[in-house]
Parts: sequence; structure tokens; C-alpha cells
Amino acid sequence: MDAFIELRGVRKAWNEGLPNQFWAVDGIDLDLARGCVTLLTGPSGSGKTTLLTLLGALSRPTEGRVRLAGEDVSSLPERFLTERRRHNFGFVFQQFNLIRGLSVLENVMLPAYPLAPPHGELRARALQLLRELGLEHRSEARVEWLSGGEAQRAAIARALINDPPVIIADEPTANLDTHLSMAFLAIVERLKAQGRTVILSSHDALVSEAPVVDRIVSLRDGKVVG
Repeated sequence: MDAFIELRGVRKAWNEGLPNQFWAVDGIDLDLARGCVTLLTGPSGSGKTTLLTLLGALSRPTEGRVRLAGEDVSSLPERFLTERRRHNFGFVFQQFNLIRGLSVLENVMLPAYPLAPPHGELRARALQLLRELGLEHRSEARVEWLSGGEAQRAAIARALINDPPVIIADEPTANLDTHLSMAFLAIVERLKAQGRTVILSSHDALVSEAPVVDRIVSLRDGKVVG
């Protein structure tokens, strides 16, 4: 299967040029196939979150190259990189990052505003996503009123609003109990069935043992170890 995302010799330094500089990602070659579920695992500080930001074009490598569908995106000007990110990636952050004071529906619609779709079409798509995730009845609720599982589903709907081929989730079950974690994995199965590429980071055994996961990439000290 052809690689959809490719990393070659990728290194990422934090605090570059300062006495406390360190390599969060240190020399990674990695190919991720389209339509597969990949899990990044490893202890705290192993480089999982930094690698996710590189895979999702949220940050640039200090050294090396990142390719998306064959295109080198490592050195693209920021406005072009932002465009690639907006069209290709949906992100589910560990703390969800929903905007308090706005409704669930408004949060879901927000990432699509820069693409300027007709408002009626955007609203209908957002409501359809919430319906598919069993959250339509909470569409007008402010996000601070949601339970943990509801907030996660709202974050997933927001990640899907631009119909991206890649979904990236950082420690998606960290704040969920077993029941809600299983519900999240069922959603991942649906995303995979739709042909989406899913990249997760987690040290949760429930995730690493899930049948939906196609590949586990183990990290330690910024390097791939398995």
C-alpha cells in the first residue's frame, strides 16, 4: 500500500540554540498508509505529541522532510501550509479545546468558516455530523454544559467538518472511562470504514489492544523503537 504521509530523517528541536535545547523527535523515518489506523505509543516524554504535530503539519521539522500525498510540505510558505492542513487534517486534542460560551453547533462549524461555504449548507453538514455521533439533541447547548463523552464527540464532529482524509487524536481516551473509551473506538472503526486515515497517540492498553488498530509505532527518547 502506497504511503500517504512520509517522514524522512525528521528531527525536531525545542528551545533551538539555547542551553536547554533538546531533540523531541530525533531521526525518524516513517511511512503511513492511506486508510489505516496507526497508534503512536511510548512513555511520557517519548515524543508522541511532537510527532503528531509534525505528521499533521502543525509544526515544521528542524531537519528532514515530511511529504503529504507525495508533496514535500516541510518548506511550504505558511499560508500554503495552512491551506494543506485545513483541507487534509482534522484534530482531536486531549483537552478537546472547545470554545466556552459558544454552542456545540457553533464550535463544530467554526473550522469551516475560512473556506466560506454557504451558511445553510455548513449548518446542515454540522447537524448531520452531530446526528451521526448521537449529539444532535445537544447542538444548541453551550459546550461547558457537556459531559466528557459529549465533549469528545463534539470535538470529533468539529474535526470532521471539512471532510478531511486524516484524523489525528492526541491521547483521546485519557479523560474517559472504559465505556466511553469503547464508544470512541467504535467511532474510529466508522472513520476507518469511510476510508479515512486515523493517527492516534495513547499509552492506554485498551487502545493498543483494539482490533481496529492496524499498526503500532513505539517511541522512546524521540526515536522509533518498534
